[in-house]
Amino acid sequence: MSTVIKSKINKMLDKAEDPSETLEYSYTKQMELLQNVKKGVADVVTAKKRLQLQQQKLEQQVVKLDTQARQALASNREDLARTALERKQFAQNELQTLDQQVVELEAQQQGLIEKEQKLRSKLEQFRTKKEVIKAQYSAAEAQVKIGEAATGVGEEMADVGMAMQRAQDKTENMRARASAMDELEAAGAFDDNLTLTAGQDDIDRQLHELTSGSQVNDDLAKLKAELGSGSAASPALEQGKPAGQPAQDGQQ
Repeated sequence: MSTVIKSKINKMLDKAEDPSETLEYSYTKQMELLQNVKKGVADVVTAKKRLQLQQQKLEQQVVKLDTQARQALASNREDLARTALERKQFAQNELQTLDQQVVELEAQQQGLIEKEQKLRSKLEQFRTKKEVIKAQYSAAEAQVKIGEAATGVGEEMADVGMAMQRAQDKTENMRARASAMDELEAAGAFDDNLTLTAGQDDIDRQLHELTSGSQVNDDLAKLKAELGSGSAASPALEQGKPAGQPAQDGQQ
């Protein structure tokens, strides 16, 4: 389980890692290390200076105690001369200890300075190499994007391809549906509805003709009644002539 989790995390980190950002972060950490080395050199130099100041004071004290011992011995104060010489010896021992410490600090200072110089040189080389790698990575990334755009294998081009495929699928579905409607119409699948509508129109037409025929019959009967029941039709009407037309000569 630990191996699986670590592999998953490593895969996520590898996918999220930007080489340019990683190089910049490494360069920043090395700059911080260089600053720490400089600070260490400054601290060592400061400590050495403090010891050197103590050396100067002890040297002055040794000279002073030696003078005092001589003066006391000249005044027949051997006890005071002994005390001054004892203090002088103690100061000289302290001075020797400080001298050793100063030598050690100088060695540390020199070592830190050499490390600082090496680190600075490596940092300059890293900075130059970093810029070269960043430029190469940017060029390679641009080349990959151009290649993906040209071949259509990139994520964005894949989305465009999927959208185009969906549009084509919808278009084909619409065409298939339109063809199906045409085929059903040609096969007479919609004739029932048309027959029902046509039947309703035929019934209305027959009812209208029936009503119109009855009205005509009523009008005809009324006209016969007005012409007079039982009277014979006039010869003019029988001959197809209008009533009141005068007879021609020879027929009176």
